[in-house]
Amino acid sequence: MLRSLAMLSFLLSALCLPAWPASAQADPAPLIAAQKQGLAALAYLDGEWRGAAWYRDQTGKRYDMIHTERVGQMLDGAIKVIEGRSYGGGDFDPFNAFAIISFDGSRKAYGMRSYAMGRVGDFPLTLTEDGFTWTIPAGPKAVIRYTAVIKNGEWRETGDYVAEGQNAVPFFEMTLKRLGPSSWPDAGAVGPQ
Repeated sequence: MLRSLAMLSFLLSALCLPAWPASAQADPAPLIAAQKQGLAALAYLDGEWRGAAWYRDQTGKRYDMIHTERVGQMLDGAIKVIEGRSYGGGDFDPFNAFAIISFDGSRKAYGMRSYAMGRVGDFPLTLTEDGFTWTIPAGPKAVIRYTAVIKNGEWRETGDYVAEGQNAVPFFEMTLKRLGPSSWPDAGAVGPQ
């Protein structure tokens, strides 16, 4: 009976495992090293940030707010995690977003998975000399483009709606100051004991 239960448990476990390609059985160390090396280029983001921000809704109404970001690494530096929060008054709904930035060493490409306002998406992220850009498709021949410039402890990011053949329409801007390092997300991790 015990032997039958053990065999059944083993078979169920095997069926629940994902199907790994043959290449996944190779030594993962070079892949992990490439991820860490790629993400090291964004180490300057790590920490806590706060400052002023604004956005315009589709009617053109402007909302001013205080915006914060906290950035840290996980998987020993193989991914970067970011949480953004905006605080305002009156008829402003607080904003909260979460993103994971990764680097694919085989394609030499950065990507960001973003969660915000009930939506989730995967977007290409391109490093620039002093920051990064990322875009979200916004219909045929249009994108939402975010451009971040980080210099001297200041993170300035703008958001523009860009339709083919038209001038970019700004709808978001934040200017944050680096407050200092953060123990997030490492603090509070569950230990072995």
